[in-house]
Amino acid sequence: MADPRTTRDALLDAAYDVVVAGEWANARMLDVARAAGVSRQTLYNEFGSKDAVAEALAIRESQRFLDGTNRVLDELHPTAPADAVYAATEWTIREASNNPLLKAVLTDDTSDLLPFLTTRSEQILAAARQQIESYWIENWPRIPAGDVALASEVVPRLTMSYLVLPSDGPDGSAEAIATRLAQLVEKLLMKGSS
Repeated sequence: MADPRTTRDALLDAAYDVVVAGEWANARMLDVARAAGVSRQTLYNEFGSKDAVAEALAIRESQRFLDGTNRVLDELHPTAPADAVYAATEWTIREASNNPLLKAVLTDDTSDLLPFLTTRSEQILAAARQQIESYWIENWPRIPAGDVALASEVVPRLTMSYLVLPSDGPDGSAEAIATRLAQLVEKLLMKGSS
C-alpha cells in the first residue's frame, strides 16, 4: 500500500501541472488521478472533490511561501519588526513574480481558482497571521499584544493584495512594496508606544 502522504503529494503535483498548463477548467478528476498514477477513486478518497484539490493545492503553495519567509528570516536575523516585515515581504513578492502556479491562477479567467487568493483565502491568511504572531512574540516579546495582532492581520492581507493586484512601475517592485509595509509597521509600533 502506498504512503498516503506520497499519494497526496503526487495528486497535488499532478494538479499543479494541470493548473500551470492552463487546463484546470476542463480537467476531470480522472485526468488528475491518471497524471498522478492512481485511480480516480483514490483521488476522491483523498480529497472528495475537484474544489477540495484546488483548495489543498492553494494551501500547500502558500505553505511553501511561508517556509521560504521562515528561511529568509532565519538567515537574516532581523533586529526589528519592520526589518522582518521588509525581508519577508520582499522575498514573497519577488518569489511570487516567478511562481508558475500563481501566474496561472492570476491569468486564467476560466479556472475558478482566483477565489482561493481572494474571497476564499481564510486558511492562507490564518497561517500567515499565526506565523507572524509567533515570530514577533518569540523575537520581540515586549511589543504589546494588540500591536502584534494588528500587524499580523494587516501585513498578510496587504501582501496578498499586492500579489493579486500587482502595481506597475518602480512603485510595484518587491523592494518598494516591502519598504511601504515596513514603514507601516514602524508607524504602527511608534503609535502604540506613545
